[in-house]
Formats: sequence, structure tokens, C-alpha cells
Amino acid sequence: MKKVSYIDNIAQWRSEFSFSIPVKIRFSETDMFGHVNNVSAFIYFEEARIEFLKAAGMFGNQDSDAAMPIVADLQCDYQQQIYFDDNIKLYVKLNHIGNTSLDVHYMALNEKGELCLTGRGRMVYIHPETGKPVPLSDSIKERLMAVK
Repeated sequence: MKKVSYIDNIAQWRSEFSFSIPVKIRFSETDMFGHVNNVSAFIYFEEARIEFLKAAGMFGNQDSDAAMPIVADLQCDYQQQIYFDDNIKLYVKLNHIGNTSLDVHYMALNEKGELCLTGRGRMVYIHPETGKPVPLSDSIKERLMAVK
């Protein structure tokens, strides 16, 4: 595996993931060479991130003036090609919870347990009207840390 800036110890990093979703690679997600198009990984990250946030109770229970999460940056490192009809497990974990933001990491494994994708991104909680960052409540932090 090539060196990835946000991973110090790959074995330890991999062992810290528990939440995952299955992803079946659709034909429409591949390019003319038959492997997953480079933008598809970001769609998989989004799908897994949303399911992770749903598991934390972050959807459907907010007040109209509550903060909302936005993706501030997103990075993907392609470790191995993925093809149409492959099945992967897309893992999500919180790497760091800050005052107003979350650092989220992603890992995709193929059916053999081989690393295909790694990724990271920062989500910032903002006020929907002002667009300004707002502090994460202790309740939100607790719910996020409880997702397994």
C-alpha cells in the first residue's frame, strides 16, 4: 500500500473501524475500462456517511434552527481497482471530534478483505441561516461516539 498522509499505522487504523455498509458496484459506476469511475468513491463515502449519521440519530429530529452538517473537504486514495458487480464493505469511523467539526475516515474492503479505498473528510456543523460554524453539543458528540 502506498503511504497515506492521514494513516500512521495501517494495522491499527484498520482495526478501529466497526460501522460499515455493503456496496454492490453498479455498471453505471464504471468507466470505459470497466473499473469504478474515480467519482464513484465519493458517492460511496456519502452513502456510508449518511448511514453512519442516521445510526447516530442525526436525521429527522432536528429543530428548524438546528445546526446542519456540511462537508468541508473530502479526500480519496485509490489502493486497488474495483470492478462492475464487485461487492465491497465501506467502513466509516470518527477520527476526531472538534468543537464545531468532525474528522471522518473511510475504508473500503473487497470480498477478499483487501483494501481498495481509503479516505478522509471534515464535516463542519453550521447554522443554516448564517452559514457560520456552531459548537457541537455534548449530546451530539455522545451519539456520534456511540455508533458501532
